[in-house]
Amino acid sequence: QVQLVESGGGLVHPGGSLRLSCAASGDSFSIAYMGWSRQAPGKERELVARIFSSGSLYYADFVQGRFTISKDNAKNTVYLQMNTLQPEDTAVYYCNGVFSRPSGSRDEYWGQGTQVTVSL
Repeated sequence: QVQLVESGGGLVHPGGSLRLSCAASGDSFSIAYMGWSRQAPGKERELVARIFSSGSLYYADFVQGRFTISKDNAKNTVYLQMNTLQPEDTAVYYCNGVFSRPSGSRDEYWGQGTQVTVSL
């Protein structure tokens, strides 16, 4: 079992910044990839960014250079630096990842989500 604990959400004014963190813990796993998705009220969950064990990155088009995903391998933690936030970025942000076991199996886990609200 892998646990994902998110932090860093909150209320910010338009144009402001927030940094989300997601720490993974558990026994005997390696990270295939970790990333962030978001779900706004009345909308489907959408992928925001992902970082792979190789270091490769993926960003959704709507990020438009405003967000940066990074990771600290020693801490099994992934970060999402969000700049120039806009009201349309308001959503619950979920951390997720795919983790490999020594047996070769792979499992996907999700965090419980952290609320990001962008408003005056």
